[in-house]
Amino acid sequence: MVKSLTCYFVLLLLCIGNLDAKQIHVGKNQAIKTIKAALVASGPRDTIMIHSGMYHEGNIEITQPLTIIGIDLPIIDGDRKFEVISIKSDSVTIKGLRVQHSGYATLDDPGGIKIYNGSHILIEENELFDNFFGIYILFGKKCHIKNNRIVAFGKTEDRIGNGIHAWKSDSLIIEGNDISGCRDGIYFEFVTHSLVWRNISYSNLRYGLHFMFSNNDSYITNIFKNNGAGVAVMFTKGVKMFNNTFIENWGDAAYGLLLKEISDSYIFNNKFIRNTSGIYMEGTNRITVEKNVFESNGWAMRIQASCMDNDVKLNNFIGNTFDIGTNGTLVLNNFDGNFWDKYEGYDLTRDGFGDVPYHPLSLFSVIVEQNPPAMLLYRSTMVSLLDKSEKVLPSLTPENFIDNKPRMRALPL
Repeated sequence: MVKSLTCYFVLLLLCIGNLDAKQIHVGKNQAIKTIKAALVASGPRDTIMIHSGMYHEGNIEITQPLTIIGIDLPIIDGDRKFEVISIKSDSVTIKGLRVQHSGYATLDDPGGIKIYNGSHILIEENELFDNFFGIYILFGKKCHIKNNRIVAFGKTEDRIGNGIHAWKSDSLIIEGNDISGCRDGIYFEFVTHSLVWRNISYSNLRYGLHFMFSNNDSYITNIFKNNGAGVAVMFTKGVKMFNNTFIENWGDAAYGLLLKEISDSYIFNNKFIRNTSGIYMEGTNRITVEKNVFESNGWAMRIQASCMDNDVKLNNFIGNTFDIGTNGTLVLNNFDGNFWDKYEGYDLTRDGFGDVPYHPLSLFSVIVEQNPPAMLLYRSTMVSLLDKSEKVLPSLTPENFIDNKPRMRALPL
């Protein structure tokens, strides 16, 4: 009984507190004309409704819990001089604004919207246009960045920031954003226990997604297309990457996904289509690569000799120039039950698996790894004879690069 009464009074106090919250309208035809005047007139938990129009107010600082909602997409312009909106409080919502033309600086990294040490922040359904950084999260916790459109026009990497940039943050949700023209579409550094979900990151100068020293994060159902070098995952552990599409990331040093010095991670049900390299692995350990599609890439996978104890299983390798590449002779990784369209074996037992093991590393792939100009000889008769000879009498390719149970048909992925 006492417990029930206590809960009742707590709820009553919360309701009384919410009754004090008010709604403030800002606009040309409203009593309050500027956003800064509305901020002065507001109290904690108030809602500021910004009507359509152009607002040039320098740097706008939010220092208490507020909800700010745009009506008909009002434009908040930084005049290329200021950080446009600075959030320096917990429990802030920003929705329905066009935030544009922030200042450009490399020392303090101004953004369209920047969060300083805040928690429970919602940034939703905004347009971030032509800013140095789009949305910047600094020491954030439990922030939700949802359904924003971020467009920049970077020409060189040193003159543009990232679309969504997070530093030393935890428990973020980055969901449903459309990001293009930035240095990196999404950048994480020292960010933990966070989710990147349903974003489209394309035509960025460097990476569609770039994260370093960011453990126990998940990246699910994103599209990374036509970026400078695809996606980079570095110096990290406990990563889950499910159901993403890596497509058309081309270039001399490009790839769909770069894995560098990562461990204990799971790459499942992704599509790697038309990339220079589908996955490039360097210094990776205990990674499971399962039920992915590698199609029409230059290299499906390039696994460097520094990689150990990785499992590559139940994947489809279709139409790639090279299925596998490596720079060493001793590779301690496991291949099992994959479909390789270049496999020429047979299945007398009719169990769906080839009776002869498959060596996915071609001799010509080894030669190209050591001498890149040799690629000019690709499709020549000599190269075809070399690979045929190596399949009959393997001598130069590592013996442990082998799938003992290659599938005869592609998996339904």
